[in-house]
Amino acid sequence: MVHRKQIELHGQQFIIETGKLAKQAGGSAWVQFGETVVLATATTSGSPREGIDFFPLSVEYREKAYAAGKIPGGFFKREGRPSETEILSARLIDRPIRPLFPKEFKNEVQVIVLILSADKENDADVLGITGASIALSLSDIPFEGPIAGARVGRVDGEFVINPTFSERAESDIDLVIAASEESILMVEGEGNEISEEEMIDALSFGQVEIRKLIQLQKEMLAEVSKPKIEVPEAEDITALEEAVKEIVGDRLETSLNITVKEDRRKAIKEIQEDVLQQLQENFPEQESAIKGIIHDWEKVIVRKMILEENKRLDGRGPDDIREITIEVGVLPRAHGSAVFTRGQTQALVATTLGTKVDEQMVEGLEGEFWKNYMLHYNFPPFCTGEVKPIRGTSRREIGHGNLAERAIKPVIPSDAVFPYTIRVVSDVLESNGSSSMATVCAGSLSLMDAGVPLKAHIAGIAMGLIKEDDKVAVLTDILGDEDHMGDMDFKVAGNREGITAFQMDIKVKGISPEIMSEALARAKKARMFILDKMDAAISAPRDDISIHAPRIHTLKIPQDAIGAVIGPGGKTIRGITESSGATVNIDDDGTVTIASVESESAEKAMEMVKALTEAPEAGKVYEGTVKKIMNFGAFVEILPGKEGLLHISQIENHRVNKVEDVLNVGDKVRVKLLKVERDGKLDLSRKVLLTDE
Repeated sequence: MVHRKQIELHGQQFIIETGKLAKQAGGSAWVQFGETVVLATATTSGSPREGIDFFPLSVEYREKAYAAGKIPGGFFKREGRPSETEILSARLIDRPIRPLFPKEFKNEVQVIVLILSADKENDADVLGITGASIALSLSDIPFEGPIAGARVGRVDGEFVINPTFSERAESDIDLVIAASEESILMVEGEGNEISEEEMIDALSFGQVEIRKLIQLQKEMLAEVSKPKIEVPEAEDITALEEAVKEIVGDRLETSLNITVKEDRRKAIKEIQEDVLQQLQENFPEQESAIKGIIHDWEKVIVRKMILEENKRLDGRGPDDIREITIEVGVLPRAHGSAVFTRGQTQALVATTLGTKVDEQMVEGLEGEFWKNYMLHYNFPPFCTGEVKPIRGTSRREIGHGNLAERAIKPVIPSDAVFPYTIRVVSDVLESNGSSSMATVCAGSLSLMDAGVPLKAHIAGIAMGLIKEDDKVAVLTDILGDEDHMGDMDFKVAGNREGITAFQMDIKVKGISPEIMSEALARAKKARMFILDKMDAAISAPRDDISIHAPRIHTLKIPQDAIGAVIGPGGKTIRGITESSGATVNIDDDGTVTIASVESESAEKAMEMVKALTEAPEAGKVYEGTVKKIMNFGAFVEILPGKEGLLHISQIENHRVNKVEDVLNVGDKVRVKLLKVERDGKLDLSRKVLLTDE
């Protein structure tokens, strides 16, 4: 039986439907907004995975080319590995649903969201969040939903729910929010230097609208759903816990007071190994459980230290920021570079300036576009002292890079001001808390070192939260362990004017607007402190770009002259490039971009383009080349592709019987353009120049 529910949202019908498609999946739902359609499915394995200490959830978000009436490019003509957009959208779905499964549930769960129709106006990513919630709620999978996702924009000062692509182009806020009826679970987005108060207002607006989508789901769930899989009760391990605590004693608390991460981890590992050895005989095959007991106890102690003693793992107070050191210009051949170190988190970032040919083409369901600014983030295993295989870019690296890219984007100059392609690469060399925000800081510093005219520095900070009943501690500049053991990871980036990017994941219910406001206020204070440090290192962009970077010159030619510069099959423009050594690119509007590290090469290419596009001017003297001889005169090329007639009567200041008596093909000859006829023919004279001499 098909079940269908719908409401109006932002002037369009928001539709959810189940019971018609993908009926063998654990749960499935059709979600439609406008003419954009997603199919979300949720399926679980029949039994739990043994011997794991994590929840085996996988989320896939895949765009079908037919959704936009396209055939995939490439040789195979079918969809391949997921694009960055698909990976980022999958992360948007994964992050809010992952905390909503029972801790004891270890069955594999797979959520797949397929984009079946794309109307090029409504983004499917937020539909995927709501679709995943419906599919999970309809299935037999134990899921503490429903939740919903929505996008908030602001156009002409008014908040808009699920703005269209065209409205987003005019919006100064682009915020994705996932929430339950009671609380916000995940926030991701960017703003054009918005204030903290404006961000709170946007979140409040979004949560009100999301409640409508949750109510719609509840109405459907009241009609159809499956009995949930029984989650096995946690095994009674009281005897094991007592045995572990008896061996550990107060050693764990002592170890957690060691402020150096490596020494602290080493001490805890020694405790763990000692316990495993002593309990091996009486509690065989309980290694995973023993490690879990120690980890949970560690979490309790750390949270207690923060809430009751106002003391953090590295000895700092709640608002303290770790020591910051900054170096710029560290790489001699990179166009710009910086190292930003905050405590045990360190990012080396390099900026490279390129030309128009270096732009990245991005192909999506909404169409193709070109990017002339990109930021790439790398997280090698050595940065956390680990040994792991490197097999391509991870989803985490793509997500963190995208966050840092969006943070800096509002201050990147327009193409008209700075006609370069900009690539920023962050290599995280050490990590102990918020390497993405270190990337933002180092990225901004590197760009200024490269001479990119940023209007201001951008800095980022990660905030944390520990909440036990009415006791709340907001933490500035969180460590990796504080993120792992805490209740919130809230990253905020911006400049002195306002916020440019944000990302928040919450693991508990009931984060009030007051707590959110406090976290934002402390983040702002920390951001100002970091900006002061960055300004002390380099307060303005370099006066000039690196000597190793290409120099870019532009000129405008008539559109009807584009063909002359390109030439048949691109022959002419290739000739200019080969002869000058410069890179030449022409836009459809006649803008010619010439780039070269050597200024002489660029100038030579510039002159060649000007010569090709220069219009003949009556009265002007040219150095021409004889191209053809006729009995009545010679045709002389005065400009590339432009020939005029030098009549036999205009060759000498005396009578000439045969043109060949004076001129031959290939001769260079000075001529004056007497007249440009209406039909474009050019009348030349050599005689007048001889007379004048």
